[in-house]
Amino acid sequence: MPPRPDITADMHSLRRATAADLPAIRALIDAAYAKYLTRMDKAPAPMLRDYGASVRAGTTWVTGSPITAVLTIYPRDDHLLIENIAVQPGVQGRGLGRALMSFAEQEAAKCGLTRMALVTHEAMTENQAIYARLGYTEVERRAEDGYRRIYMEKPLSTPRQTRTSMD
Repeated sequence: MPPRPDITADMHSLRRATAADLPAIRALIDAAYAKYLTRMDKAPAPMLRDYGASVRAGTTWVTGSPITAVLTIYPRDDHLLIENIAVQPGVQGRGLGRALMSFAEQEAAKCGLTRMALVTHEAMTENQAIYARLGYTEVERRAEDGYRRIYMEKPLSTPRQTRTSMD
């Protein structure tokens, strides 16, 4: 098996998204989630979402030039929610998604949070397996807004420092 390409350059370009990134974010998310269209009764929720508000709030991150991955995270009172993570299909399997998940955990620690949370769909079996390998466990399943959702969480070790906002 050939070695994986180095993702260092992608992670060095990690930055908060801007309004100018919105068309590229939309295109990347549509490409990343397209494979699920035949498995689900309706388009995956991330394909229907308007990312303008999360970009303005500074909770959406992008990496690569052109953009190769998108991460949207929200600090809550007791956890950090990974609202969306998407990697351009042509660069999936390189470890970029795993690196972004690690970044999200670091952000949670900066905020003094000790738990990660995310939601996926029953039909997204590949994602469920990835999250399980990263230490996430299923805590609930329920139908919501026409989707069969799986709620997953991961405890984090005690953070080194506590901050009230994501810097």
